[in-house]
Amino acid sequence: MIRVKICGINDPAGFDAAVEAGADWVGFVFFPPSPRFVTPETAAGLSARLDGGPPRVGLFVEPTVAMIASVLDHLKLDVLQIYGAVETVPAIRQQFGLPIWRAFGVNTQSDLPDDAAGADGLVIEAKPPATADRPGGNATCFDWSILGGWRAPAPWLLAGGLTPDNVAAAVRQTGAPAVDVSSGVERAKGVKDPALIRAFISAAKD
Repeated sequence: MIRVKICGINDPAGFDAAVEAGADWVGFVFFPPSPRFVTPETAAGLSARLDGGPPRVGLFVEPTVAMIASVLDHLKLDVLQIYGAVETVPAIRQQFGLPIWRAFGVNTQSDLPDDAAGADGLVIEAKPPATADRPGGNATCFDWSILGGWRAPAPWLLAGGLTPDNVAAAVRQTGAPAVDVSSGVERAKGVKDPALIRAFISAAKD
């Protein structure tokens, strides 16, 4: 069964839809430039809507140990998804003992990682365009054919440009064991659409 992460949850409707539709992870973005940014207090309130349920993933960009600690003071996270900050990953792992996912932007086969670089999981997505003001797939697909023959060094998720309309094809073509979506289930930038969340999860898992 394909596993699904709904990232960028920032309101009750999105959180409830993801949980009810069977998301395997829900993600909170702790990066202020993102339109999906939530404060630790807001994320804690959303997470408190359900005791248990899917693991909570916190997304951080170039975080320090103190930055992550300030979030964990407000809510429990099950996974830390990190962009950049390669040199601080060992300290983050030692401090918090949580699984770490690292994001890799790819354009060509040579961009695909052959080493997990200390991570427990990998998020494989398109490299952001030069004009982007934030990391991540930026709603863009990369050429999935470059994944042919790649041997993943750790469990991984496919991300970037996925929607309810293309996720089934993406899974078939890439063999991805899990997928990660944010903007592809929004009706406006940063605004999750419960119907699109349900459609995405259904398409990915069916």
